[in-house]
Amino acid sequence: MTQELCTLVTGASSGLGRETAIRLSRLGPVLLHGRDQPRLEETRALCTHPERHRLWLHDLVDVDTIEASLLQTLAGQGLQVARFVHCAGVLQVGPLRLLDRAAIGRTMNVNFLSAVEITRLLVRKKVNEKALTGVVFVSSTASQFGAKGFGIYCASKSALDGYMRALAVELAPAVRVNAVLPGAVRTAMTEHMFNDPDVVERMRRDYPLGVGEQADIASAVEFLLSDQARWITGQQLVVDGGRTVNISG
Repeated sequence: MTQELCTLVTGASSGLGRETAIRLSRLGPVLLHGRDQPRLEETRALCTHPERHRLWLHDLVDVDTIEASLLQTLAGQGLQVARFVHCAGVLQVGPLRLLDRAAIGRTMNVNFLSAVEITRLLVRKKVNEKALTGVVFVSSTASQFGAKGFGIYCASKSALDGYMRALAVELAPAVRVNAVLPGAVRTAMTEHMFNDPDVVERMRRDYPLGVGEQADIASAVEFLLSDQARWITGQQLVVDGGRTVNISG
């Protein structure tokens, strides 16, 4: 059976993952990952040529079964992954003294360890036939700066960035690996932050270009996967409306 090349987007059922999947669907088939099939079906309906995209249902908290689940999906649907975008993420906020080990494990599994497991599979010749050419991890500016209550989230994104840099060296020149580091973008995961007037006012002060939109991040991902970025690997592309430079100043 002929293998069809696709782009795998994790976390495609909502937020940045959905926006990114919709944008990349213009370029070819997308394997849409998520836990909720009805929401994934909604994403597929919003994509260009919905009929050519496929679904992968799996909870990334369960890293031990990612291998079997992804292998079954790729083989069963005759797919090879040419591009991988890791958008899936969870945000666990709270002081360290109140965090339990289950919450810590969930954050690290979804934000970091699942990305390790997926890339580990996609570079296997017997699994993916050397089809992989580009990887983008959606990280966060939280990997660069500390914040109260964000300890485990910051740690998970810092781990993802460090892994990206190592992979960029290890997989070159066949595969380019980069990360996009968004600032404040309004998504379902961050909606609660925008309900706090004090947070909104602080964002107005901190972001010279204002708060970003999901499309801003999807555009950055698309660029890094394109031939226009053919000489870019191992980089953290900060997309934050000038917040980090404003803080630095």
